[in-house]
Amino acid sequence: MKALFYSLLGYFLSPLGIVLMGVLDSSIVFFFPLGIDFIVILMAARKPELFWLYAILATIGSTAGAAFTFWVGRKVGKHGLSKLIKPARLKRVQQRVSSGAAYSVPALAIIPPPFPFTAFVLVSGALRCNVPTFFGTLFAVRLLRFGVEAWAASYYGRGILAFMQSRTFTLVVGILIAITVIGTIVSAIAVYRGSKGGSGARTDPAPAKS
Repeated sequence: MKALFYSLLGYFLSPLGIVLMGVLDSSIVFFFPLGIDFIVILMAARKPELFWLYAILATIGSTAGAAFTFWVGRKVGKHGLSKLIKPARLKRVQQRVSSGAAYSVPALAIIPPPFPFTAFVLVSGALRCNVPTFFGTLFAVRLLRFGVEAWAASYYGRGILAFMQSRTFTLVVGILIAITVIGTIVSAIAVYRGSKGGSGARTDPAPAKS
């Protein structure tokens, strides 16, 4: 199981791989809880002197992925969101996305999974939040999150690498693989159904105040 996990991660354990994982992590299809955080921590533990670079690359990828999700939300509009997000969750998210969403929603990016941040980005896009404000805030918050993680990993690198050889880590790996496969399949099906049923979705022309 651990060998399978590392074979999958091997494609992302590079500067370009960090950016790619960041993009996937913020997309509406790929589902890998703490995937980008894990990559940042592992890379920083291996090469502590480059922790700052890994934090920046993860932030760039994560922001790019969120931009795609934001665009999808804007494309489907308020009336198409129900085809991408479960009604119960959508209602809760819409109640929290206020007129200050351009600042408040990106600030939530500092919270790691299982917080449903992607749903908030989708709704913000549908509400047409101010783009520069939204992504400027998002970039700053993500950089703070990944910067702290990378710095901590560079400091405690040996302990982290030792833990990754333990049986506990192997068990965690198995659980993550199962969650990733199931979650990605479910997300892909939801997006596919939403795209088929929401091609004629009407968008909301009135932008949210920010």
